[in-house]
Parts: sequence; structure tokens; C-alpha cells
Amino acid sequence: MIFNKRLVLAHFWLAFAVFGVAILLGEWQMFIRSPLHGWLRNADLYYRSVTAHGTIMGYVFPTLVAMGFGYAFSEISLKQKLVGLRWAWAGFWMIVIGTLGAAIPVGLGLDSVLYTFYPPMVGHASYYLGVVLVVVGSWVWVVLMGVNLAVWKRANPGAPVPLPMFATVAGAYLWGWTAVGAASELLFQILPVALGFSSTINAGLARVLFSWTLHAIVYFWLMPAYIAFYTIVPRAIGGRLYSDTMARLSFALFLVFAMPIGIHHLFADPEVGSGFKFLHSVFTAMVAVPTLLTVFTICASVEIASRLRGGKGAFGWVKALPWDNPQMLALALSFVLLGFGGAGGLINMSYQLNSTIHNTQWVTAHFHLIFAGAIVIMYFAIAYDLWPHLTGRVIADLRMIRTQLWLWFIGMVVLTFPWHYAGLLGMPRRMAFYDYTAPGGDTQALTVMMSVVGGAILVISAALFLTVLIRNHRAQALDPGPYTFSKPVHEPVNLPFALNGLGLWVGLMIALTITNYGYPIVQLLQMHDAKVPAVYVGGKP
Repeated sequence: MIFNKRLVLAHFWLAFAVFGVAILLGEWQMFIRSPLHGWLRNADLYYRSVTAHGTIMGYVFPTLVAMGFGYAFSEISLKQKLVGLRWAWAGFWMIVIGTLGAAIPVGLGLDSVLYTFYPPMVGHASYYLGVVLVVVGSWVWVVLMGVNLAVWKRANPGAPVPLPMFATVAGAYLWGWTAVGAASELLFQILPVALGFSSTINAGLARVLFSWTLHAIVYFWLMPAYIAFYTIVPRAIGGRLYSDTMARLSFALFLVFAMPIGIHHLFADPEVGSGFKFLHSVFTAMVAVPTLLTVFTICASVEIASRLRGGKGAFGWVKALPWDNPQMLALALSFVLLGFGGAGGLINMSYQLNSTIHNTQWVTAHFHLIFAGAIVIMYFAIAYDLWPHLTGRVIADLRMIRTQLWLWFIGMVVLTFPWHYAGLLGMPRRMAFYDYTAPGGDTQALTVMMSVVGGAILVISAALFLTVLIRNHRAQALDPGPYTFSKPVHEPVNLPFALNGLGLWVGLMIALTITNYGYPIVQLLQMHDAKVPAVYVGGKP
């Protein structure tokens, strides 16, 4: 049972409201970069849009989804009211105030610095303070997830921790630790310059600190999607979870391997030695282990559901799957997008191949396929699954949901596949305008126009998604019954210490992070000639 539905709905509705704004900004960026117009020539407007779009989609939207999702799953799986309700609301309002504090200076053109905080560009201090407030608000959630689990374990000594809570707390701890990198960059590098205490900045150190957050944040975004794979989909399609143990191991390994990999984003940066770049490349490959565990476990779970429905044969069981079930459809589409995005990521993580696509549209295509594609489509599935239990009303129009999911998939393919090709042609990212009259420009123009079409399809899909949720609030009231999770084939009775808590894995996560980041950070701190003049966006403070 969800005891605090208003708290969960507040997080979800704020998340989906800002998501709607970000989608419109994204489509506008596609249009302004295309040759379809000749009258928009203000590059600053483009970069304001990129900053707002990236800040919302990178920090605000997924953080709010994870928080709302976490509060709901904590109460349902532990069967206890949330401990620390007032603190949870305080965290929510911190995020509201922080988002407004960051959005206003961006709208005024004082912070067109991109959401990646890449110095020596430095904007107005209020933007950074707003982002810090968003992070602090989310840390309240991290603490509350740990506290609620501890309270439950004290009341249930030795009992297996419910898998949904085990995974939710793993995601919370991952976020709590990975956010330390960006927070350190903001507090100790950028804010002193933005507030006027210094006019120079150690750009290399700042970028290394941001890389601490930069890639592990993707796995924080992924956690709700993976939790849905394991705990929602098998139940929703009438099956069983193949293995509770493999699920716990997968989340634990994500916690460990997601952290020490971010420097592979700095392959072209001279401040970091090649040894650590190679080390991070290797650890990036290790993330494939929990990913493959998940793919295997979920495919096995789906096959169980099909066999229970009468599916037969080596491949004939695929036909017997409930393809009209939105959860089944969302899972399949998410896996396809995850496969394409993961394949592109192999190029990004390779120490040798990365140079062929570095800083091109290929990179943009990769992370949009992973986040906006594989992850966001599962955020839709989570909302569709939870909404009747939050509103006490039934979502009746499944055809609209299926249409919305298909449109999102098609739009994402049309948007990102041309970007991959453009990246191979060498088209740089983060550019407001391109010279389409240059040799080869007509080919690049075609890819950008296709991305405009893809973006338009995504806008329609997002509008349908919001329509479904809004209509549900006015639908006929009906008791949806108790919310349940997927049952594993073998219920856990006694779990080893390592899989019934996260202490061991948090220790490994911290140790590996220090090993992989400690030396580069200390080295950059000791470089006295590493500071460069700050480039102020929007004027000096």
C-alpha cells in the first residue's frame, strides 16, 4: 500500500511537467540547427535552450522520478509508512526552489554554460546554487531510503530484504556517491569564481571531478528502469522472475562498476595520463557484466510467462507473449533501444576507437538512445503501472498507451540513427549552426532534417503520455487492489550477508573510486600552473 500518495504524485507530476518543457526545447534545437529556416541566427538562444534541456533531463527529471518511485516502492515493499515524511517534503521543495533558481538566470541569458559545467566557461552563481539545491534535496531522499531500510531490518532481524527495496537503496547510494564529484566541482571550483572570489580556475581538475559524476549518473538514471524490469514486468505479463539472486547480484555489481569509469569521457584531455584513461576504459567494459545478467534474467522471466500461456518450441514461445500488454511492449522496445545504444557505447569506451567519433553527433546519438530511449520508455511504463494505485482510478485506454510507446520508439530511432551517421561524417556536436554549403554539407543537412522529424514524433508521443495521465485523474473510480511485485521462481528464504545488505558493495564502490580517481585528482591539485582565466558567460560578477 502507498501511504503517502500526495508525496509520490507531487514528485511524478513535477518530473513529467518539466519533462514536457524539455521535450519542446529539444525539438526547437533540432529545428534551429536545420536548414529549414533562415531567420533564426541568435546562437545564444540555442545555447540557453541546450543548457535548460540538459539540466532538466540530466538532473531534475530523472532525480524526481527516482525519488517518487523510491518513496512508493519503500512503502509498498516494506509495508510500513515512510519514516521522515517531513524531511521528504523538505527535499521536494528544495528541488522546486533549486529548479526555479537555476531556470531564471538561464532564461535571462546569464548561464548558457551547458549542463556539463565545463570550465573555463562560468555563468551566474544563482544557476549553480540552484543545481546544488537540487542535489541537496535529492540527498535527503538518499538518507531516507537508508533510514527506512534500517528501521525495517531492526524490526525484521534476519529476514530477506524485499528485492524492490534492495534495488532502490542501491540506486540511492549510487546517486549519493556519484553526485559528490559534480558537487565538489561546483562548491570548490566553479562557485568561488562565479561569486567573484577568483578570476582563474583549474579547468582540468574541474573536468575530472565532473567525470566522477558524468557516467555513473547514467546508471542512476537506469536504476528505476532496471527495477521495473525485475519487479514489475514479469508480474504484469503473468510470469515469474527467473532468479532473485541474479537480480540482487546485478544491482550490487552496478553499484561497484558504475563508479570508476568516468575518465573515458576525457580521452582527448591532456591533463589526465594515458594509464588512468586505459584503466577507466577497462572498467567501463566491466559494466557489461550486470547488463548481460539482466538481459539473460529478464529474457528467461519473459519466456516463463510465455510457457505458462502455452508458448512452445525453441522460438515459438515468442509469439505467445502478450504483445498487447503495455509492460511487455515497453520492455521489448526498451531492450531494442538499449541494444543499439550499447553497441554504439562500445566505440565510445574504446581507448583507440573513441578518437574517431570524439565530440561528434555520434556521442549525442548514443546517450539519447540509452537515456531518452531505453530508460525514459520504462519511466512511462512505471507511471502507467503505478498511476491507478496513486489515483484510485483505472487507465482504460490501452490502445492510446500502445500508440504512445510505439511513437516514442519510432521517434527515437528517426532522431538518433541519422545522428550516428552524421557523427561518422565528422559533424561536431554542441554547435548552434552549420555551414550546409560546405562540401558534404547537403548530406549533413539531410540528417539534421530527419532529426527534426524524429523530434516532432517525440513531441506527439510526450503529449499523448501526459494526456493519458491527466485523463486518468478524471476516470471512473475503481479499487485497483493491492500493488504486488514479481514473484521469483524460488522465493528467498535465507540470503547471504552480501546479498541481504549493501555494506560490502558500498565499501567496494568507494575503494574503487578512490583507486581510479585519487591519483589524478591529487596530481591536478599539486599543479601550480594548471589554472586558466575564467570565461564569463553573461558578464563578470
